[in-house]
Amino acid sequence: MAVHNELGKWGEAQAAAYLESRGYEIVERDWKCWRYDIDLIARRNGEWLFVEVKTRRNNRFGEPFEAVNARKFHHLLAATNAYITNHAIVAPWRFDVISIVGTPETGCTVQQIEDIMNPYVR
Repeated sequence: MAVHNELGKWGEAQAAAYLESRGYEIVERDWKCWRYDIDLIARRNGEWLFVEVKTRRNNRFGEPFEAVNARKFHHLLAATNAYITNHAIVAPWRFDVISIVGTPETGCTVQQIEDIMNPYVR
């Protein structure tokens, strides 16, 4: 596995631990549909959470969440819609981005951007 892929998997594990520490149950990791995927799917108190995790060693080139551009957003929306449809979910849901900055050697900082599909959040 390429080094950047290993860092991404590590970042996803950090994000999952972060969510679990806040009372979320991780339902799926790296769920795939067609050519799209959702990094983490979680739920808490009846609300579903669909999460894109972006991991970087440092923020020299900007914050990790800034990598969620319009194309990626469209893919995430398609995958989320497929999951909700396939699992017949009739419950509140939202889409978050979790930014991880760091490495296994240095530790990391975690930033959660909540409800990115809400136009009033960004």
